Amino acid sequence: MIKVSVLYPNADDARFDMQYYVDKHFPLVREKLGAALKKTAIDEGVGGAAPGSPAPYAAIMHLFFDSVESFQAAFGPNADAIMSDIPNYTDIEPIVQISRVKL
Repeated sequence: MIKVSVLYPNADDARFDMQYYVDKHFPLVREKLGAALKKTAIDEGVGGAAPGSPAPYAAIMHLFFDSVESFQAAFGPNADAIMSDIPNYTDIEPIVQISRVKL
């Protein structure tokens, strides 16, 4: 199994609409990726390691797939629809990491 993590770095002047992300963007992603998408999670940053410090990320979305190939097959044809929605909820450029799930 692999995990695709989409990380949105936090900044004082960044805009991130979590309500839109959860209510509109996430359902769009789920619909477009279909049965290839096995499991999901959305994290909202609330703080850093030191007490009172800001979260390093405003939000992180985790998407689980059986393989890199199944992710690419599902995402490729839908990339434009998914990516074109980003300006509707944030001005942050997301960072994407693909990881192999070990546990």
